[in-house]
Amino acid sequence: MHGTLPLLKTTEFPVLHRRSLEILQVNLGYKCNQTCVHCHVNAGPARTEVMDSETLALIPQVLAERDLHTLDLTGGAPELHEGFRGLVRKVRAQGCKVIDRCNLTILSEPGQEGLAVFLADQQVEVVASLPCYSLDNVDRQRGKGTFDKSIRALQKLNELGYGKPGSGLTLNLVYNPQGASLPPNQDALQADYQRELYKHFGIVFNQLFTITNMPIQRFGSTLISKGQFNDYMDLLKTNFAAANLDTVMCLNLVSVDWQGYLYDCDFNQLLELPLSGQTEGQKRPHLRELLKQDLNSQPIRVADHCYGCTAGQGSSCGGALKEESAAV
Repeated sequence: MHGTLPLLKTTEFPVLHRRSLEILQVNLGYKCNQTCVHCHVNAGPARTEVMDSETLALIPQVLAERDLHTLDLTGGAPELHEGFRGLVRKVRAQGCKVIDRCNLTILSEPGQEGLAVFLADQQVEVVASLPCYSLDNVDRQRGKGTFDKSIRALQKLNELGYGKPGSGLTLNLVYNPQGASLPPNQDALQADYQRELYKHFGIVFNQLFTITNMPIQRFGSTLISKGQFNDYMDLLKTNFAAANLDTVMCLNLVSVDWQGYLYDCDFNQLLELPLSGQTEGQKRPHLRELLKQDLNSQPIRVADHCYGCTAGQGSSCGGALKEESAAV
């Protein structure tokens, strides 16, 4: 696989500083039941990296000590971690919101038969990846049979109340472009998803998040192999919108890898870019250090991939940052 970091380090991206920390985004490991082309984590069934129990136990402590309101769980498939359910129970008992970044097909995996009911019982917010509302496009990107499994999973979540008014159970979907292009307008695409999924499958959901593919890991390597990397970076930079800088996710979030080390965002984590002020070879900041100190006002490490979060409508873990942004 081609490495993209050497192509991204030199940058003219604007300087950013973290505001008050609100969200702890934790990657529980890279093991996944799927292998997706756009995956910036390079996750898959053969990956063995998983967070140990000692590090896992630090998560509720840090949330309480730093008075953080949200735990955002990612992977791989975070649900495959054997401590996933215990962690969710403990954090919910503390009154924190929990987000599960779910690939939907995990709900039909052996041993996960009760997962949907568990998520509903714990009132976990589900952010589910569904790259299109058509079978051909989804199966092309995520593997044959993925679309049908995803639809059955969404119907199961709907049966439990997810996505329905007044249920208190939030179901958001995620769209990634098929290739080297920017996502379309989020509001317009959400209307298409809502119409088509309800018409054909009776499925409802709360919001659609459009997320720009990052030129790193598996997707970045594919761009290099196809000779499209420079053109894609030009696309991101040409569509840079300065207004998006005020709402990028790294301003109030810190990313934690499966070993407990801290990064400014999930993308920096996968590029192994240390927190700003840290140098290569220096001891990396760890989750346990958040028990004693915060990261407020510290500079954020940026590189050329950051243009992916600020191009066009902007992009973050919560979808587009603006309804519409003109290029600057």
